[in-house]
Amino acid sequence: MRIDKISLSYQYKPKTPVVACIGFFDGVHRGHQALIKAAVDTAKELNCANGLITFEPDPWVTIRDLSPEECEHLTTTPQKINLVSALGIQNIYLLDFTKAMSMLHEDEFIEYVLGQLNLQGLVCGYDFRFGMNGRGDAQYLQDHLNVPVQIIDEVALDGEKISSSRIVSCVKEGDFLSAYKLLGYPYTIDGKVMHGNEVGSGLGFPTANISFSPEYVIPKLGVYSAHVKIRHKRYGAMINVGHNPTLNYSKNVSIEAHIFDFNEPIYGEHISVIPEQYIRPEQDFSNRENLIMQLERDRAQVRKVLGLK
Repeated sequence: MRIDKISLSYQYKPKTPVVACIGFFDGVHRGHQALIKAAVDTAKELNCANGLITFEPDPWVTIRDLSPEECEHLTTTPQKINLVSALGIQNIYLLDFTKAMSMLHEDEFIEYVLGQLNLQGLVCGYDFRFGMNGRGDAQYLQDHLNVPVQIIDEVALDGEKISSSRIVSCVKEGDFLSAYKLLGYPYTIDGKVMHGNEVGSGLGFPTANISFSPEYVIPKLGVYSAHVKIRHKRYGAMINVGHNPTLNYSKNVSIEAHIFDFNEPIYGEHISVIPEQYIRPEQDFSNRENLIMQLERDRAQVRKVLGLK
């Protein structure tokens, strides 16, 4: 895969003929996958490369003068790249979405941004907007771009549009089964295992403390059954998303994973956490003993949910 940045500060002008899809693609959900499939299939028909055009950073960061942490996302850019690569995308074009780019008129966006690519065709969603104040739309592209533009209709599930915002709501409600149906794959939070205060070990429940990007959508606080992926292998786990109010309060939301049938040092390693079933809300227990008893009940329930002995 090739990754290139498209900027207004210099003209890129790649020679490779490409059919590309365009959008922000947060979550790379089933609606996005329809765009990607159309671009891949059309490129094959035209015997040229395929590509994906996306924005870096999130357009709302630029337009609303926000920090990246103020825009919650289902996927980080590295995750997004890995997901679209697995779907067959060969070239990724990251638009350096500056204030200047956000102020381009529709025709200027076509000339100075899309015009940098050797486009043979473009695929976009029916609701795609671009240009200053979002005045450009899919129909404008179809009418003014000098290559064929394929517009993909709404992709729905249960009579409702599949959208990133709908999936965000599922994550915030702890409904990862519905998120899975909309995404087409398990919702995953990637992070790095950091040293903690080893409170869990003292309770008989050692945990991996996960440092994760602040741009992730925070799931509903509580205890979940989960799987974690470590060194390309999956393990069952019980995770807590919250503030650890009883013994180890944290102002920021933390994610800690008690990994079943695994006893190897993983400090500093990157792992993936896949929350699955919501078990209970986070609680503040009156004493250590009550916390341990509840954790023992949680562990038994989670192992049963995961089908582990």
